[in-house]
Amino acid sequence: MNLNWLVARPIAHRGKHDRARGVIENSFDAADGARASGCAIECDVQMSADGEAFVFHDETLDRLIGATGCFRDKTSAELARMQLVGSVGNASIPTLGALLNRIAGRVPLIIEIKSLFDGDMRLAERTARLAADHAGCVALKSFDPAIVAHLRRSGLCEKIPLGIVAEARFDDAEWAFLGKEQKQSLACLLHWRETQPDFLSFCVRDLPHAAVTLARVALRMPVMTWTVRTPKHWDIARRHADQAIFEGPLP
Repeated sequence: MNLNWLVARPIAHRGKHDRARGVIENSFDAADGARASGCAIECDVQMSADGEAFVFHDETLDRLIGATGCFRDKTSAELARMQLVGSVGNASIPTLGALLNRIAGRVPLIIEIKSLFDGDMRLAERTARLAADHAGCVALKSFDPAIVAHLRRSGLCEKIPLGIVAEARFDDAEWAFLGKEQKQSLACLLHWRETQPDFLSFCVRDLPHAAVTLARVALRMPVMTWTVRTPKHWDIARRHADQAIFEGPLP
């Protein structure tokens, strides 16, 4: 599998967004901005109550929609009526299928599959089936090794690169639900035999990192790093990764 396209160009984090200009993350406008800048696109997917894949980062609606409640509790019809707060033209939440149609293979897309680490594979399978029908370059990744391992075994991603998203500490509050041993396994990539990742997506603040260097140098595995926002981050990305997932202006 040729993976050169994965790291051939900078990757816009959740598209090339700018809230001050009304371009909201993971929106059509953000995707259009990335394509116009010659960048690849990274996006997130969450699942609706009826099993559809939507391009959205958060587990809750508060920050991006201005409403209360969990994303997964809303049906596709309910989500389709919602608008992204602060967006130009009152943009709605795209489905993954709609985003794939929008870019029409003209720009690479890296999709992060969100997970509650609960063994539910419906979003992963829906995402993989949509990606398999896409004519352009697309890759899937997740923090959850169970998702990557499941997709590896399922046969749904025979021609789609699968990657692991990771960091060195997992000490932020959002990871409080994980046990100590689970955090260690994620940070040290101890799931490698089960996941067999094609690429790594690693936190820029944790580079250099021994496991990443081994994967990149010894195994010649593509490594992208997130989220690059400052000149210092760009310098780290150039020295210890193959490409940056960035926000803000290109250097």
